[in-house]
Amino acid sequence: MLIPIRTESPIKRTPWVNVGLITVNVILYMFYNQGLGGKPFKLFVDTRLVLDTAGPLLHQFVTYQFVHGDVWHLFGNMLFLWVFGNSVNGKMRDVPYLLFYLAGGIFAGWLFAVRSEEPTQLIGASGAIAAVTTAYLALFPRSRVRVLFLFFFITWFDLPAMVIIIVKIVIWDNILAPGIGPAMEGQAVAHSAHLAGYFFGFVAAMGMLMLRALPRDQFDMLALWKRWHQRQQIRRTLADPEAAARARFGSAARVPPTSPQEQAQESAYIDEITGLRGEIHEKLGTGDDSAAASLFENLIEKDPEQCMPERDQLRIAREFYASGRYPQAAAAFDRFVTRYPDSSEANEVRLLLGIIYARDLQQYDAADKHLTESMKRLKEENRRAQCLDWLKDVRAALGRPQPEG
Repeated sequence: MLIPIRTESPIKRTPWVNVGLITVNVILYMFYNQGLGGKPFKLFVDTRLVLDTAGPLLHQFVTYQFVHGDVWHLFGNMLFLWVFGNSVNGKMRDVPYLLFYLAGGIFAGWLFAVRSEEPTQLIGASGAIAAVTTAYLALFPRSRVRVLFLFFFITWFDLPAMVIIIVKIVIWDNILAPGIGPAMEGQAVAHSAHLAGYFFGFVAAMGMLMLRALPRDQFDMLALWKRWHQRQQIRRTLADPEAAARARFGSAARVPPTSPQEQAQESAYIDEITGLRGEIHEKLGTGDDSAAASLFENLIEKDPEQCMPERDQLRIAREFYASGRYPQAAAAFDRFVTRYPDSSEANEVRLLLGIIYARDLQQYDAADKHLTESMKRLKEENRRAQCLDWLKDVRAALGRPQPEG
C-alpha cells in the first residue's frame, strides 16, 4: 500500500479554504456518525443531504460531498485533501479554489447519477478531492510526493507526482484494481465518480492555465508540454546535418559527421539550456533576482546567444546594475535592446546603457552609439536633455564633433 503523506511544492499563502473544508467534514462526521446530532439529525442527513440517484435534488450535488460513511472513509479523503489541496488552494487563492472544489464534486456526482443503472445513494468528498488531485498534477507536475509504503514493513520514499497520481491513484486504484477481484464485503466504491473528478480537475486546471486565470510558471504542465514541443522541433531541425551546421556555425557552416554519441550530447545540451532557463524564471518568480542573475551568467557561459523573455531579461539586467556589476549589466541591457528593440522600455534602457558605458566602463564608442540612438527616439524633454548632456561629454572625450541640441 502506497499512501501519500506530503508534497515538496511550496505553499505561498495560508490555505484557509482547504483547512475550512476539512474542518466542516470532520464536524459533520462527528454529528452524523458519532451521534452528536441525535437521531433527528441523522435522519435529516440520510433523507436530505445524501445524493439519491433515483430523484436527486439540486442541493444534494453539493451536500453529499460532506457526508462520510465511516472513519476510514473520512480519514482517507481528508488525508488526500490535505496533501494535495493545500498547494492547489495556495495557487488558486481562496474563492476560486472553493468554487473549483465544489464544481469538481458536482460534476462527479452528476456523472455518477447519470451512469447509475439502479437507484443508489452517493456520499463522500472523493469526487471533489479527485479533481483537486489532478489539478495538482496540472499545476505541479515536476514536484515529488513522499509516500508511506506499507507491506511486511513500513518505510517511505519520494516519487514523482506524475507517477503516484497517474499510475497509482488514477490507473491502478480506479481502473485496474477494481477489475482484478471482487470488492471487500460491505465496500462500495464509486469509481466512476472518482474518474469523473480526475477528468474535471485536470481539464479545468489546464483550461485556467491556458486562459491565464491562474498564474503561470516554468514548471506547470503547459510549460512542460511547450518545452517538450520545442525540443522535438529542435531535434527534428538538427536531424538535418546541414541545418545543424548552419545553426552552430552560421555562414561558415560545413556538414559535420553525425553519430549517436554526438546526437546524445546535443540532446543533453538542449535539456541543460532549457533547464537553466526554467530555473532562472522560477527564481524570478520567487523574488530571488540575485540567484536568477547568477544562473543567467551560467547560461551565457554555455550559450552566449541566449536571451530571456522580455520582462525576465530586464529584471536580470537591473539586478546586475543594482549590485554594481556594470560589465554584466551592460551586456544584459545590450542583449535586451538588441532582442527587443520595440519594447516600451527600450528607449529608457538605451539611455541608461549609454550612461553605464560612459560613466562606469569608460567605453566611449559604445556610449556614443547608444546615446546617439536614444536622441533619435526619446520624446520627453527632460530625458532628451539628460541624454544630450551625456552625449556632449562622450563626444568631447572622443574628440568628435558636438551633437546638435
